[in-house]
Amino acid sequence: MESFTEDIQKAIAENTICLFTKGTREFPRCGFSHRVIEVFKALDVPFHTYDVLAHPQIRQDLSALSGWPTTPQVFIGGEFIGGGDVVWEMFQNGELRSLVDEALARAGGSES
Repeated sequence: MESFTEDIQKAIAENTICLFTKGTREFPRCGFSHRVIEVFKALDVPFHTYDVLAHPQIRQDLSALSGWPTTPQVFIGGEFIGGGDVVWEMFQNGELRSLVDEALARAGGSES
């Protein structure tokens, strides 16, 4: 069975804000993924989406890496932040904006 752990780690390392979602930024395929994508669009910051539906093993490897059983999963500055409900709450109370701004500043504001 193919492992996607290296691909997942590479995506996290190369993208200050990395969202593991069902579907893509342009075409989310579940409501929770859609809401998380919309949060980062509302923050108007660069972010990368990684479609966990591309191969069934991706979700298992991602959960093994993060310790979180569901998607979406959000990583900021290389750190696992949480799933959709956690990110939504952080967005509503302003915590997410601060976390994102700090991570982007550490990364020099550049993003692929």
